[in-house]
Amino acid sequence: MLPFSQREFFELFERYNEAIWPLQVFAYVLGAISVLATFSSHRLAGVICLSSLALLWGWTGVAYHWVFFSSINPIAPVFAAVFVGQALILAFAAIRRPPQFSTRSNVMTLAGWGLIAYAAVLYPVLNAWLGHPYPGGPSFGVTPCPLVIFTFGVLMLSSWRVSWILFIVPCAWSVIGGSAAFLLGVVPDLAMPTSAVLALVMNARKPGGEANF
Repeated sequence: MLPFSQREFFELFERYNEAIWPLQVFAYVLGAISVLATFSSHRLAGVICLSSLALLWGWTGVAYHWVFFSSINPIAPVFAAVFVGQALILAFAAIRRPPQFSTRSNVMTLAGWGLIAYAAVLYPVLNAWLGHPYPGGPSFGVTPCPLVIFTFGVLMLSSWRVSWILFIVPCAWSVIGGSAAFLLGVVPDLAMPTSAVLALVMNARKPGGEANF
């Protein structure tokens, strides 16, 4: 059982989205920056990409989990700490040894682009179609579930296998968020477990040599 109802859950998104506007636009800008960086094979591209993701994870941890979600879920501060931890991991990876990207098209990159498109475009469209249009639904980049799917998509664009450490928190949230999505009937979030499996399988199939730690 969850400590909140479906109604309380979606009302929270409405309050949150209205309170942080227009930062949703900034989240899309950061997302675009991280995606555009993947078109370059320069080392700085990996730094920019992971740094952008780190900012989104840090914001979601503090603003969404700590400030807002904690009002209906007593364990939200734990989620906040975990998300901030993922932000620090991404930032450390950006400094230590960022991933490299290439413009080659293959099954892995196409799957990554598919997840990116789902998180940024199809996810809000599906929510609106299912009766939860903005501001009454999760927004890209500033709420957990679309951010997790987007992160999987971006990491899949790396030319080399990235450190498995980068997948721990997103995969854990795919289980937590996916379970909650099933109980609350949040259909778009049900894609998280599948995206996690896809990202892990694709990462395992990549050539080694690119370690972030």
